[in-house]
Amino acid sequence: MTDRKFSTVVKILSYQVLITLIITLGFAVAGGWQKALSPLCGGLAAIIPNLYFALRIYKSAGQEARKIVRSFYAGESGKLLLTGALFAMIFQIPDIQLLPLFAAYAAALSVFWFALLMR
Repeated sequence: MTDRKFSTVVKILSYQVLITLIITLGFAVAGGWQKALSPLCGGLAAIIPNLYFALRIYKSAGQEARKIVRSFYAGESGKLLLTGALFAMIFQIPDIQLLPLFAAYAAALSVFWFALLMR
């Protein structure tokens, strides 16, 4: 993977962190830090698996095509399993609020769509 592509991945992950922080701070201002826990968890449920996937793909750079494709599928599978595990842990938190949780999750994931539109 070239530095340019890696910098694009870093930008996308950075924007995911930024949008998560903005939403979390908005809920903190509106309802206190206890209300901000749900969107923070939702954002992290999007960011952490994407970071895992990006690192997995980055490590496969320079290998033969078959290994890159295998790494891609393994990374995507791991990302899905990690997302499920994170949500299973999040749902164990008492008083978690679903709307802010999923709003931040969807907002963090939407960064990919906007990145595609910007290109």
